[in-house]
This record gives sequence, structure tokens and C-alpha cells, in this order.
Amino acid sequence: MSTITTKDGTEIYFKDWGKGPVVTFSHGWPLNADMWDEQMLFFAQNGFRTVAHDRRGHGRSSQASSGNDMNGYADDLAALIEALDLDSVTMVGHSTGGGEVARYIGRHGTKRVAQAVLIASVPPLLVKTPNNPEGLPLEVFDGMRSGLAKDRAQFYKEFARPFYGANKPGSNVSQGLLDQFWIWSMQSGLKNAYESIKAFSETDFTEDLKKFDVPTLVLHGEDDQIVPVKNSAMKTARLVKGAKDTYYPGAPHGITATHQDKINADLMTFIRSNR
Repeated sequence: MSTITTKDGTEIYFKDWGKGPVVTFSHGWPLNADMWDEQMLFFAQNGFRTVAHDRRGHGRSSQASSGNDMNGYADDLAALIEALDLDSVTMVGHSTGGGEVARYIGRHGTKRVAQAVLIASVPPLLVKTPNNPEGLPLEVFDGMRSGLAKDRAQFYKEFARPFYGANKPGSNVSQGLLDQFWIWSMQSGLKNAYESIKAFSETDFTEDLKKFDVPTLVLHGEDDQIVPVKNSAMKTARLVKGAKDTYYPGAPHGITATHQDKINADLMTFIRSNR
């Protein structure tokens, strides 16, 4: 297996495909690097080096007891980038992974970063607060934690449907895609997935986004039931100077799978236009 070991002894699994300009991929909760396979294959076949890792506590990485927060996630990503000596990186993040990218730039800067892409991402802040009245009530995330602790297997089966919009009339989401989501989710550690809910919902990325000084693309589905577009992408696009934002009518949260060809094409156009 391809792994690095972080300063606290956590093993981080990664896959590294292709040769050429580097694109890194940070996955959403509670999945792993495999959610990016279609994007990684596409870019590897088109002259790029693609790198994706399993976040600590997810997939094939160690189920660490600590560090299950955005600072820990960002530092793990930094450790991977340093270990592989990656430079002029296009950083792509989906959902929680978008928060990981934002916090990486906030903590580690852009000396190794050429551009950034946030897809259906959680920044700037997901939970409702006095300063973020449009956010989701804390009770939503408390319910998620309760569902995990009680019966995570059933919770993930039910969560997959709104994730991909399979609960909408006329949906053509396959059973295989839903099953795949469950398999990936069950590979995450219960403690890790549980603590990650606080990380992705309560972390305020406002100051991180203000530090972006590279070309940035924001992509989001207009019918995202997990990370509502008005409270995330539309605010992010205003906070990141010069950001380009694209919205997909009727598209769900799991847009990298349901709109794979469109996402790949828009990513390719953006990456090539800024190199």
C-alpha cells in the first residue's frame, strides 16, 4: 500500500496515478479517495498526475483517536504534499474535502498551489449561528450523530439517497451507486466519522477563504440537499477574490458521480485555462 506516516503516527493512504501537472483530490464525508476514481482516471488519461488520499479515520488510513478536525485534516494533506514533493498543484475538494482545501490554504499558504476548486463544499460555515442565520440548525447535526451512534449502517443507507438526489421524482441513480456509497462509508471509523461531523459543520472558514490568492473555481448543484447552495458556494464565491462560480440546475450533492462528464469537462477547462 502507498502510505505516509504523519507526525502523530497516523498512516495516510494515498493513490498516485498518471504523469504531468498535479491535481490533488480531497474527498467528502464519510467516504474515501475512491469517490474520485472517475475524475482521476479521466485526468490521468489526459496528461495529468492525480493524487488522492483517504482522510484520517476513513478508508484505508489509520483510525486515529485524535486530530479528527479541520486543522488535523489540513496538516495531513500538507504532510502528503510535502512527502511527495508536489508543486504547482491544482487542489480539488468536495464537501468536507473543500473545507480541507480551504483550511490547508489558511494554514499552509499557496506556495505549492496553482489553483483551487471547491465542489459542493461546506465553506464558509454550515451551521446556523447568530452571525450565520441562514445556516442549518445544530439539531440537524445532532441528529446525524445520534443516527451514527445508534445504527450507522442504516444511517448511511438512508443518507445516500438525498446525497445523490435518489429521493427525487424521476431520479435515475442506480442501486449500484447507492451500494457503493454504503461500502465506502462503512470503511470509516465510527469515532472518526462522528467527530468529523463537528469539523465539517461548525468550522468557520471565512478567514481561510480570504487568504486564497490563486485562481479558484466553485461548482455546486442547485438542488443540493446536504450542503445548501445559498449558504455555501454563493457566499464562498463572494469571499474568494476573483472566484469563478458555476451552478448546475437540479443537481444534488454527489455531483461528481451524478454529473461526472460535466464536472470533468468543467474542471479540465478551468485547469487548462489557468496554466
